[in-house]
Amino acid sequence: MKISQIIDKIDDNQLFVPAFQREYVWKRDDAKQLITSLLKDYPTGTMLTWDSTNPPELKGPHKYNSNQGAVKIILDGQQRITTLYMLIKGVIPPYYKKEEIVNDIRGLYVNLGTLELQYYKKNMMINDPLWVDITDVFQQKVKPNNVDKEMREKDKEVSDQLRDIISDNIYKIQYIPSYDFIEQTIPITANVKEAIDIFYIVNASGVSLTDAELALAQISGYWPNARVLFKTKLNELSEKGFVFKLDFIVYILLGVLYNLGSEMKKLHSSDNYEDLIKAWDKLDNYTLDYVMNIMQQHAYVDHTKEINSVYALVPIIAYCYKKDNKLSQDDIAKIVKWFYYSQIRQRYISQLQQKLDQDLRTIANSQNPFDDLLNTIKAERPLEIVSGEFEGAGVSVPLWSLMRWYFKSKNAVCLTTGIGIKKPMGKSYSLEWDHIFAFARLKEKGYGRENRLKYALAQEITNRVVLTQLANRSKSDELAINYLRKVKEMYPKALKLQSIPEDERLWEIENFEEFLVARRKKLSNELNDFLNNLAVTEDTTVETPIEDIIILGESSELEFKSSMRWNTFTGVIDKRLEDVVVKTIAAFSNSEGGTLIIGVDDDGNVLGLDNDFMTLRGNKDEFELHLRNLCNSAFGKSFTTTLNVTFPVSNGVEICRVEIGCGTKPIYAKIDGQERLYVRSGNASTELATSEIADYISMHF
Repeated sequence: MKISQIIDKIDDNQLFVPAFQREYVWKRDDAKQLITSLLKDYPTGTMLTWDSTNPPELKGPHKYNSNQGAVKIILDGQQRITTLYMLIKGVIPPYYKKEEIVNDIRGLYVNLGTLELQYYKKNMMINDPLWVDITDVFQQKVKPNNVDKEMREKDKEVSDQLRDIISDNIYKIQYIPSYDFIEQTIPITANVKEAIDIFYIVNASGVSLTDAELALAQISGYWPNARVLFKTKLNELSEKGFVFKLDFIVYILLGVLYNLGSEMKKLHSSDNYEDLIKAWDKLDNYTLDYVMNIMQQHAYVDHTKEINSVYALVPIIAYCYKKDNKLSQDDIAKIVKWFYYSQIRQRYISQLQQKLDQDLRTIANSQNPFDDLLNTIKAERPLEIVSGEFEGAGVSVPLWSLMRWYFKSKNAVCLTTGIGIKKPMGKSYSLEWDHIFAFARLKEKGYGRENRLKYALAQEITNRVVLTQLANRSKSDELAINYLRKVKEMYPKALKLQSIPEDERLWEIENFEEFLVARRKKLSNELNDFLNNLAVTEDTTVETPIEDIIILGESSELEFKSSMRWNTFTGVIDKRLEDVVVKTIAAFSNSEGGTLIIGVDDDGNVLGLDNDFMTLRGNKDEFELHLRNLCNSAFGKSFTTTLNVTFPVSNGVEICRVEIGCGTKPIYAKIDGQERLYVRSGNASTELATSEIADYISMHF
């Protein structure tokens, strides 16, 4: 379909964007690259459309009427189409509102002599008639003769060759609407669910949409006004300082409905509709506001700019949702304590979905979830803050946010105005941070950019103080000793409230690094006391999640088996697989012990046990009974009682985990009618040669 036809169909209400599509998010550089590709006749991708007489809710004011017959729905390619519509017509397409255009890419200029593309730069373009708005070219407002005339008026020479180039380039730009976009079409027989499934497959092969965005597309397919409801709430929260993306809402819904941070596909089915409606009503009207109030009133978080990872709020929201927003003071204190540690120890800096899975399961199953969650962090990194963590640390590190929250908890004040820093009102009193020892003064002493290590010290958060914007503008480059003396005189408690050493000798610029050492020690001690005193939490033993064990991969102490008796390749029961399980258990017992996980393939992909269950006409109880009977026959009941067999759930399916201890005597596995001694060698179970058995037993047992 030609680009001009696409635009005409949009204007004639024949081509639409479904409501489940996201906003226009392309950036100016994306728009430049698209036009460059078209000018060079490079491939620009395809568009995926769906012809439908029963379309989902559409973006924009137009409402579908069955008298229209089949209309085209753009499923993939709408970012490119929107870009071209805005650049060619100079207006926003009817299916978008102004606020849905995240980046307005109009105002793209082209040099008619070189076809270079740039957004307006006054110094470059004001006196050069070759630079014109490309929309004016598309609209045929730019003529070669007019450009020639303007050039001559500015005393610029125009050769015959340049005139030809200008004319050719104008034609080349104006030909773009005649360019063909390859169209792939989903047939009219498809329903909404099928169309969105195809949309998912197309986008899953690229990087254009996240799992959460694709899940939101599915949700919007069976709940058309979901996106509008979510955005309304996000706007409401934004006005209070809490800015989130739509992805965040999807993670919350997955968390409260399924106690998961991964497996977004669980939200794709329309079977979720009623549960989602109920969950959103509770989240929208109660839980989200409740949690944000906890953050503001108890954690001293005034806006999301202070938060290292907003996804730490997901387990908190899930917990409050579960508790019907009825928390004790102790509950709230534990939440705040865990939240602080989740930030400074960067709980969600990597493996977000897997860690949310783990933490949300803890929320769902633990009697003291935030004690357990805190101990999960403790197992990864020490909780105690040491003074060395401040060395060279700039304002981007999470410790800086903790410092501000701590200062707010003490009712600290701006050193210059005396106004409390706990959410001051008015633009002039918004919070900023500035150096205690002015950087200009430190630069004179060799702490400039030319010395990387000293520059880092000058920018260190221990040389920072929280000020209102008004104070920051008036502070200038005053010597620290003069500035701090004035503060001490005007607001005697202000320095202590922001953990600033009050030994005036340290305020001398010659003692700058000694000042940093003193403040690091002071801050680490005070912050540790602050965190420890927030709530009493118990040290608990936190079991390693099965997902974390699987991620480690097979080793001398860990082995995966796809199934116990079902051959996934031949599709039939295979008793030889039972022998492999027996052999593995024997090898672990004859070595240092280990873990056998059944229902996971060699690559760590979780398959589950459904096929094995089917062969036994039962469930995990029948599976465990059969496994123990195999071991009873092979090793005797006394050995089998030492096995610890559990059935954890991973990725929504049951798998079997068998813990085998280090044996006190050798056990033999009877394979093909012969007794054999197996041991672990690396990540494999190996049979010992007859000549090796005696030596191994004497050394190992």
